[in-house]
Amino acid sequence: MTTRVIIVDDQAMVRAGFAALLAAQSDIDVVGEAPDGAQGVELSRRTHPDVVLMDVWMPEMDGLEAARRLLEPAPGVTHRPRVLMLTTFDVDDYVYEALRAGASGFLLKNAPPADLIAAVRVVASGDALLAPSVTRRLIADFAKQRPAVRGKPALRLKGLTERETEVLTLVARGQSNGEIAQTLVLAEQTVKTHVSRVLTKLDLRDRAQAVVFAYESGLVAPGE
Repeated sequence: MTTRVIIVDDQAMVRAGFAALLAAQSDIDVVGEAPDGAQGVELSRRTHPDVVLMDVWMPEMDGLEAARRLLEPAPGVTHRPRVLMLTTFDVDDYVYEALRAGASGFLLKNAPPADLIAAVRVVASGDALLAPSVTRRLIADFAKQRPAVRGKPALRLKGLTERETEVLTLVARGQSNGEIAQTLVLAEQTVKTHVSRVLTKLDLRDRAQAVVFAYESGLVAPGE
């Protein structure tokens, strides 16, 4: 199955470089490029990509606002791509807000080519790009600056079973399904089922939002 990708970045050389790299992969098809968020949203509406590589800082409309429009579309718009944020800095308030909005992770622009290719495949598969320590650090850093919200987020945790709460805790600590399976001595497919139920019960789109929710609800504390 081919993954359809668009690249949204205000630097033409960055777009060209990423496009050439990704287009060389047999399972990835670059279906368009855009120089700003507004054009990126319009392009996504027309081409229906699986993954949008979205720069954070752009003129006209920045990546955060564009991600919000793609991930929380207006009534009547059914297509919602996976969004992978691109940034020059490993700690960026905009990236954190994008994760809260439903972006599937972020990648540094100077990451090795193999990391970019792998990131697109991971996000396209429905997983969130949370394994790299830099992503966990970003979420933890911003969680420190924002005290846990003990109201509605904490109350929503009560709808989870004890096992689902354990799984969410390990997801928030950056463990993959395989690692969680080993930790809890479960089959990996069972872990996938638990993760799916957690996302459904908490009305979260993916693992990225689950991690943010776990920190903000107080289930996981930064530094644990």
